[in-house]
Amino acid sequence: MEREVMRRLRAGSVAAGVMSLVGAAFGADALVTTTAQEHWRNASAEIADGAAEGAVKLAVDTGRTDQTIIGFGVCMSELSHDALAVLSAGERKTVFDEMYSPEGGAFTVLRTPIGASDFSRDFYSYAETPDDFEMAHFSIARDEKGLLPLIREAQSRVPADVLKIWASPWCPPAWMKTNGKAESRPDTVNDLKPEDRIFEGEDGFICDNRHFKAYARYFRKYVEAYRAAGVPLWMVMPQNEFNSDQNFPSCTWSAGQLAKFIGQYLGPALEGSGVELYFGTMERPNAALLAPVLDRPAYAKYVKGAAFQWAGASALVTIRAKHPELTLVMSEQECGDGRNDWSHAMHCWDLMCHYFGNGVSVYDYWNMALKKDGLSHWGWRQNSLVVVDAEKRAWSWTHEYYVLKHLSRYVRRGAKRIRLDDDSRAAMAFVNPDSSVVVALRNAASTPTRVVVSAKGRTRTVALPADSVSTLVME
Repeated sequence: MEREVMRRLRAGSVAAGVMSLVGAAFGADALVTTTAQEHWRNASAEIADGAAEGAVKLAVDTGRTDQTIIGFGVCMSELSHDALAVLSAGERKTVFDEMYSPEGGAFTVLRTPIGASDFSRDFYSYAETPDDFEMAHFSIARDEKGLLPLIREAQSRVPADVLKIWASPWCPPAWMKTNGKAESRPDTVNDLKPEDRIFEGEDGFICDNRHFKAYARYFRKYVEAYRAAGVPLWMVMPQNEFNSDQNFPSCTWSAGQLAKFIGQYLGPALEGSGVELYFGTMERPNAALLAPVLDRPAYAKYVKGAAFQWAGASALVTIRAKHPELTLVMSEQECGDGRNDWSHAMHCWDLMCHYFGNGVSVYDYWNMALKKDGLSHWGWRQNSLVVVDAEKRAWSWTHEYYVLKHLSRYVRRGAKRIRLDDDSRAAMAFVNPDSSVVVALRNAASTPTRVVVSAKGRTRTVALPADSVSTLVME
C-alpha cells in the first residue's frame, strides 16, 4: 500500500484542482513550501485537520525509526571567502546569520580542506619545504586569510558542543607525491607533462616508512595547530576521492596502501588527540575498496565512520549492511555546473532521499558561496548556496539552499529517520528528540497535489504546489 502511495505522489496522479483548503494549523504545526518561482513560502494556514477525499495518503509510523541524525552543513574554501569578501560587512553578517541560526538553515556541521582543494586560489600545503620529514616548517598561517575567518563566523553562531568540524586533504605536500606535483592529470590548466600522470589505482603517494610517518605527523600537527587557533576538530579523513586522478590538487591511492597508512601510521598518530578518524571520501561504487582497512581488526579499530560522495553513493548500500557499527556521512553534494538551476536542485532532492534512505547521519553541501558562474582556478564551474555578482556587488540564495533548508531547518540533532518506502523519491520523515515529526515532500507533477499525512495519532491534509518541495512539521 505504501509503495502505491509513493508512486501516486511521485506521478502527481491526485490533483488538488481549485479547491482551497480550510482550517489553520493546530498547536505549533507548520508548513513551508518552495517552487522555482517562490522560495520558502509559509503555508501554515493551509494545514487542514483530518483527511480530504481523493488525496494521497501517507502514514508515518514513528515506531519505524532508523539512523540518528548528527546534522547538516557546508564546506569552506578560499574561493568562498573571496566571494563573500565582495560584500559589505552587514551583508556577510546576514549570510552567516541565516545559514547558522536556528531560525535559518540551522547548520551544525562544517567541512574544511586540509591545505588546497579544487576551490582554493592555487595549490598550497602546510609543509612546503621539501623533505621536511619532521615538519619543522609546518604552518597554517595561510588559512588566516581564507578558511579560518569563515570557520570562526560559524563558531560565533553555533555552540562549541554543537558544531561538528571535520577536515580532509585533497593532496599531501607535493614533495610527498611520486610526480612531485599537486595535480595528478595533465590538462590545459596545469603544467603537468604526460609522463607526470598518476592513474586511478596507482599510488600517487610515496609509500615508504619515512613518508608515511611524516604524513601522519602532518595530520597531527594540523589537528594541534587548528586547536591552538581555536578550532577543535571532530574528525579527519585521510584523502578526498582517493581514486580520482584530477587536474587539480589530488592524490590517488591503492586501497591496500591507504589501509596501511591508516592502520599503521595515521590511526596511531591521532591517538590521544581527541579527534576521530573516518574513512573517506569514497567516490567509486565499489565497496571492496574499504575491505583492506575494515576487514582487518588491527586497522578497523581506528575507523569510526565512512564518507561517500558522487558514485560512492552506490557503495553506501553494501557498506551499511556489512558494517552497521560505522557512522555514515554524505561528504559532498554533487556540485553542478554553475547554473544553479531548479533542475539540479531537484536532482539534489533525489540525492538527499538516497543518502538518508541508506543511513547517513551527516549531510554536507559543497560550495558555501561563489562568484557568479562559479568558476574555479582549475576551470570548473560549480553551484553554491550563495551566488555573488562581483560587478553589481549583489548576492542571492540559490534554489539548492532552500531545498537543503527544508530538512536542515527542522531536523534536529538526535532526530531519527522514519522508514518509509526505500525506493521513494517523494517523501522523507524524521522524529525529533522532542517528538515533533518532520515530513519533507516532493510533488514532481505539473499540477498541485493534496496529501493526507497521518502521524502521532493525528491527520493533517496539506496542499503541495506543482513541481515543489514542502516540509510539514507536526508538533
